Amino acid sequence: MFPAWDESLFKMINESHTDAMDSIMIFMSNKYVWIPLYAFLIWKIYQSNQKAIKAALLYIVFSILWADQISSSLLKPLVKRLRPSHVEEFQAWIHTPNGAGGLYGFCSSHAANAFAVALCFYLLTKNKSLGAFLFSWAAIVSYSRIYLGVHYPLDVLTGAFIGLSGAILLKKIVYDKLTKNS
Repeated sequence: MFPAWDESLFKMINESHTDAMDSIMIFMSNKYVWIPLYAFLIWKIYQSNQKAIKAALLYIVFSILWADQISSSLLKPLVKRLRPSHVEEFQAWIHTPNGAGGLYGFCSSHAANAFAVALCFYLLTKNKSLGAFLFSWAAIVSYSRIYLGVHYPLDVLTGAFIGLSGAILLKKIVYDKLTKNS
């Protein structure tokens, strides 16, 4: 069902580990260390448009809910693709410095959420420098999931697509409609 390149690329990335990179990738994958970044971004939006802050917050929350629920509550139980860390044939060589994660991995909620956040804040600020930073951050978070042995490349690509599509759709449905009358 999944292409052979997905497993080959996973193995190449996962086997390229070092002790120093392990620490960096574990840090990048920890969703709680990013709370100060989110708070800063919300403050920047508040600073730029106080009238639209409620609409912006609703848009961001709904985009994250979209990304998280489609990836975790819909696709993982529907597709039931084992995470690489749970594949028996990989156990002799796989590197999982941060644990094995849940049983199923298609698709990556980390990637879905990170790309949803990145696009939401870019669309709200239109700041190209901030956008470049956020999309780089989302890509590194996504890469960390492969490096740490809990997702295949196709898992993170699909997650990124879900996060981006939700952020685009919900911008029109939530933010644009709420701010149209303002």
